[in-house]
Amino acid sequence: MIGYRQRTKRGKMMASPTEPEYRQVAGLARASQPSGGLIIFLNGTSSSGKSSIAKELLPVLDDTYFHMPVDAFHAMRARRDIAPDELPSMLRRTWMGFHRAVAGMAAGGNNIVVDHVLSEQWRLLDCVALFAPEDVVLVGVHCPLPELERREQERGDRPPGLAARQITQVHAHGLYDIECDTSTASPADCAQQIKNFLPHRPTPTAFEKLRANPPADQPLVG
Repeated sequence: MIGYRQRTKRGKMMASPTEPEYRQVAGLARASQPSGGLIIFLNGTSSSGKSSIAKELLPVLDDTYFHMPVDAFHAMRARRDIAPDELPSMLRRTWMGFHRAVAGMAAGGNNIVVDHVLSEQWRLLDCVALFAPEDVVLVGVHCPLPELERREQERGDRPPGLAARQITQVHAHGLYDIECDTSTASPADCAQQIKNFLPHRPTPTAFEKLRANPPADQPLVG
């Protein structure tokens, strides 16, 4: 390919890159590809304390992390009435986009603290298919139902009974790298527990086990 010239907005002529120049730039881009970032994946029901743990984690972790809560993605959506028959597909698209945003950030070399609710099996399987499984620390955030219900009532911004509807499926896969109970430990204590665990991450990880042996009733997506 022979280089050609194009006019800029100011009318000046500038040479466009030749094919060898394109190849050089592409080669540099490939050479500078960062290694994947670590994903600390907090999974628990609504009101279990995931966001509180994430806020405590960010300042104590040794490296720089981004907190990516799924609620933030729902908050980006335009405020408009959604027909009941449209809601399920819209929510599914939001969750799928969230998963891919997390995967993209991690692929760019960023460390992430994910705050999510795996209350549908496909969400777990989608994440297992997308994320580098060796770079995920799956954290089970537990809390007894009576305490969840008390928190729901106290916060007032969640539908009554939401945690009760989620609690069975959220932890149904049964595999975690580390677990904490926010009814007996403060968010700061849970954060410190997770930080102390990171240098001793197991091999294989929970995500590696889930990728090798996904739940039997639904195959991996992606």
